[in-house]
Amino acid sequence: MELPFLPDRDYFTMREASRLAQVPPHTLRYWENRFGELKPSRRDGGHRRYSRTDLELILEIKELLQRKKMTVAGARRALIDRRRGKTALDSPLTGAAPGGTAQGKLLREVRKELKAILEEMK
Repeated sequence: MELPFLPDRDYFTMREASRLAQVPPHTLRYWENRFGELKPSRRDGGHRRYSRTDLELILEIKELLQRKKMTVAGARRALIDRRRGKTALDSPLTGAAPGGTAQGKLLREVRKELKAILEEMK
């Protein structure tokens, strides 16, 4: 993802962040509610102050939602996976399958059986 030119500052107002990301302010407020990572600091008067990392996250969220056409839930999942170091190429066989699903249970059973077979072959 190519970042637009960001001014050499540490903090940005809501108006500046909105203008740089090219989204309306109400969209930024909505994303704050939906994405736990996006938490701008507040000034004494309650005005939001977005850091450079907040702004980079905003641009990444915009990329996922608008260009890659993901849902909010899908974008949130992609950000969580990115934070954990997973990629979209991770296979369910590497442990990326959720533990509570039927598919995950089946994979654990198959893995356990394969390990038992390997032990018998030794």
